[in-house]
Amino acid sequence: MRIDKFLKVSRLIKRRTLAKEVCDQGRIQLNGRVAKAGSEVQVGDVLTIDFGQRVLRVRVERLQETVRKEEAELLYTVLDDMRVL
Repeated sequence: MRIDKFLKVSRLIKRRTLAKEVCDQGRIQLNGRVAKAGSEVQVGDVLTIDFGQRVLRVRVERLQETVRKEEAELLYTVLDDMRVL
């Protein structure tokens, strides 16, 4: 699954176009490397997302094309949630 689609389906980022823009800005890392919007995500991969004042690290647990809002958090596990000053 493409990383921009995973970010949207998991509701880490609300819209796929916004997820693509964030990837293009180099603010998403996949296993320690800067990811492009078309990068493929696999189960077990670690994503680092730079939201500006916040850095979130998550591990991909499942891949699904569509999920209900209540089940979106089951797609990933939060490893770190850091505030940057």
